[in-house]
Amino acid sequence: MDYPDTRRGSVVEEHFGVQVADTYRWLENDLRRDTDVADWARAQNETARDYLDALPGREVFRERLTALFDHEKLTTPTKRGERYFFTRNAGLEHQPVLMMREGANGAERVLMDPNRWSADGTSALAEWAPSRDGSRVAYASQKDGADWRTIRVLDVETGKVLDDEVNWARFTAIAWNGDGTGFFYSRNLEPSNDSGFQSPVLGHSVYFHALGTEQSEDRLIHAPKTDVPLLHTADTTPDGRYLVIYSTALSGGAAVSVVDLEDPALTVRPLVEEFGTFWTLAGNVGPRLYFVTQDGAERGRIVSTDLSKPEPEFTEVVPEHPEMITRLASVVGDRLLVTAMRDARTEVLRYRLDGTPDGTVDLPGIGSTGTFQGRPGDDEAFFVFTSHDAPTSIYRYNVAENAVTPWAEPRVDIDLETIVVEQHFVSSKDGTQVPLFVVRRRDVTGPAPTVLYGYGGFGIPLVPFFSPAAMAWVEQGGVYATAALRGGGEYGKAWHDAGKGQNKQNVFDDFIAAAEFLRREGIATPDGLAIEGESNGGLLVAAVVNQRPDLFAAALPGVAVTDMLRFDRFTGGQLWIQEFGDPGAEEDFRNLLSYSPLHTIRSGEDYPAILVTTADTDDRVVPAHSFKYAAALQAAEIGPRPHLLRVETQAGHGQGKPTDKMIDEVADKWAFAAHWTGLDVTRPE
Repeated sequence: MDYPDTRRGSVVEEHFGVQVADTYRWLENDLRRDTDVADWARAQNETARDYLDALPGREVFRERLTALFDHEKLTTPTKRGERYFFTRNAGLEHQPVLMMREGANGAERVLMDPNRWSADGTSALAEWAPSRDGSRVAYASQKDGADWRTIRVLDVETGKVLDDEVNWARFTAIAWNGDGTGFFYSRNLEPSNDSGFQSPVLGHSVYFHALGTEQSEDRLIHAPKTDVPLLHTADTTPDGRYLVIYSTALSGGAAVSVVDLEDPALTVRPLVEEFGTFWTLAGNVGPRLYFVTQDGAERGRIVSTDLSKPEPEFTEVVPEHPEMITRLASVVGDRLLVTAMRDARTEVLRYRLDGTPDGTVDLPGIGSTGTFQGRPGDDEAFFVFTSHDAPTSIYRYNVAENAVTPWAEPRVDIDLETIVVEQHFVSSKDGTQVPLFVVRRRDVTGPAPTVLYGYGGFGIPLVPFFSPAAMAWVEQGGVYATAALRGGGEYGKAWHDAGKGQNKQNVFDDFIAAAEFLRREGIATPDGLAIEGESNGGLLVAAVVNQRPDLFAAALPGVAVTDMLRFDRFTGGQLWIQEFGDPGAEEDFRNLLSYSPLHTIRSGEDYPAILVTTADTDDRVVPAHSFKYAAALQAAEIGPRPHLLRVETQAGHGQGKPTDKMIDEVADKWAFAAHWTGLDVTRPE
């Protein structure tokens, strides 16, 4: 296949006695400032478009994805005063709309419609938070999918946006103080260049903005000096009394500090100073704060501390559970609601505040829940439930009666009774048992073209969730599989640690074992297996293709980390060192080099078809990773199948992407995978 010409550079660097060529270093330049990079990316995209538009199944997938995405999507309501705040996408709107309901059964009205912010839908509503009395909402806007935010404030009663404007917020939460006179947020200093596209995430700090003042007057709350790159995010307790600050390096661990907001000095008081385990606030009753943590319990436990004491200590409330206790724990009413995970499926446990077990919550089925949104002393809470064969729905929970009732259940354009979900356990290279979910049509009983999805990193569990994209593949007679790999959080800290740093190869071994299982057990056809993953999952896909190109017909690495020797040079890459290792340390360097997708492409091997996807405004995993990787693939002698680069415009790492862009991207990926796995794509009757 003919690809655009790519200039080869002569950069060669020595690392610990190893000569490493960086032939395409010039593609790291910001395409907004370097016309050569912009022209190259445009030519690559045009080549990909010519190929993808000619695929026979693309239009069928686009039509069906449009129908499958066209259902109501709501977020869990947040109750403040007697008002309920949530977002709703009616179906195919570019962006969700911020809504408010007056009272449990009152009228609803639109508070903020980001679909009016831009004609192409590339401006999005990001983080938002109502004040404790529900009179105002602070909300963040996002442009072109970038991580930068601008925060404004809406008066709920009048619908007017106040004059307050906070810029350069990034990786932030929004937390109101108790009396609603201002809010806490996280930001970096204004970048030195125009766009801030490649600005590093250094100097991340927590500030307080008082309503009616200029941002230049915002009060710095927390900016500790440390050699470890950290993100600092803040939350207030439900009663508005305390500010809880998390300082994290993104690899599962966080230090915790607290501020008594009745203290005019706003003194920051350290509670946890180590970064080795996660801590998440579940709620408080007066000065007693409840946390879920892995400290002293790899599968999680609940502890509490009394801030009225001069030297507060942590007391165990709920001990380590046989299943994994997730970070999703809440104090609602007079109960602790704790989400546990058994083999990547969730259950919700009830406890009294002294830790006495009090039964379970009867969930709508086998699947996944989010945090129960409720407050101490209030018997009402809301939660989200989803599964591979259950669209994301919202349920109301009555704590006193331990009763669950539907609040919003969308209808989707597919007969879910025809869908079967199975769970298998796969033996990895070292004997570790890895959960694998398989989704198929009930009448598909033999081998079929299959897409295998994975992530395996940062302690993030891959749990069952409803995906219109997966349904579009399964509807055509394909199989969709997801593997809960090491490096995730499905079984606690040890499971995460077994797939990070020097243990990263375990993640690839788990994924390869899942692929071999699908072929060996006659689930996938012998030459019909495609693999998909994004971000850290894109790294997974690219690395595994290099290690076992014979296993796969097609590969779909999205917004992938592919240059493991230079990932720490861009935006938030320094935060990933605790997950991947430090390229500047010899032991880590040698491990990173052993699997770095850019550096381990095997010329002379017959590779699968590969569609690399990225976006021009991705400031999380900058597109240079995908650019350099695609250029290296196209230059290598790896067989006749296509190795294409698709570059989305005015989009970032994923959050805030308009619905039509999501549909078009999935249609491209599925048409590409279908062509190379042999899936026969037809319009449903």
